[in-house]
Amino acid sequence: MQLFLLGLGMGVVGGLLPTPLHLIATTQMTLRRRARAAWVLVGPPTAIDAVFLLITYFFYKMIPPFIAHDMAYVGGAALAGFGAYLLWANPRKGPEKKEYAWNLTSGSLALATLVEASAPGTWVYWLTVAGPIIAEGRLEGYGRIVPFFVASLLGYYAASFLSVWLMAWGAGAHQRFRKGMFLAANLLLIVLGALFIARAYFVG
Repeated sequence: MQLFLLGLGMGVVGGLLPTPLHLIATTQMTLRRRARAAWVLVGPPTAIDAVFLLITYFFYKMIPPFIAHDMAYVGGAALAGFGAYLLWANPRKGPEKKEYAWNLTSGSLALATLVEASAPGTWVYWLTVAGPIIAEGRLEGYGRIVPFFVASLLGYYAASFLSVWLMAWGAGAHQRFRKGMFLAANLLLIVLGALFIARAYFVG
């Protein structure tokens, strides 16, 4: 249950934080192209996760268990620090204000996917959060960690669809919705970071 709740929280954070893929999907929702919006929210993120899952699995298969455990502390600190930094910096220029065309074209979709795959948060999540959990599964059985990843997917897709629907529905109040989701996601990120550090301490 603990891993399920942690995974759910991580998924919700990922789904609430606006990304270029969310913005393409929002445009499609505004144009009432719901099937295309759903594909943008599901297809590229699933492909990114599959690639990172394989990379992380083989990486943590090679390193000693004690290093994997120490990485859990790094991951928790990185999550909390990242959330605190974003709240403190309060960036005014989100991805929707960069000079990209966020219509659904092969070029914009490829660019949005590349931006999401190369984002620091993606690497931090897989190498310092999901990685130690995969290493834990290697020692105690992979069935034990399945709830974390299932809950992460459920939380991500549910939060993504909800945030895109809210932004499309409240197009005139887009900034207000975006700021609210940004605040909620980063506060949750700080809480999750602290929980991951505590879990690393007690599990270790």
